[in-house]
Amino acid sequence: MKHQNSNNISDSQLETSDISQKATTANFKQNNTRTKTRLRVRIPNHYRQEPVISRLISQHGLTVNIAAAILGANGRDDGWFDLEISGTVQQISSAQIYLNDLDLEVLSEPKNQAYCW
Repeated sequence: MKHQNSNNISDSQLETSDISQKATTANFKQNNTRTKTRLRVRIPNHYRQEPVISRLISQHGLTVNIAAAILGANGRDDGWFDLEISGTVQQISSAQIYLNDLDLEVLSEPKNQAYCW
């Protein structure tokens, strides 16, 4: 006599579970894939004492390289920073929201012409 357990999972449930697990794994890998982009950010004088770029690193987990900067020697003008940032898509998106919340002017890398500012 064959004993059937009511806790057995059917083949179709296993297939659905396997597909769901693969999709979750693929999404996790995609979300954790590191990428790099370039931003040009204007930081107004009133943010001069704020660690705006430092927060991109500490709060958003990005790697930031300052490729170029224009700062007035007298400390009265706005600063422009050409930043190469790398991190996951989520980290970069979060950082862009942060910069937007500060109401900073941000120019993104041209899509078709990499690094040709």
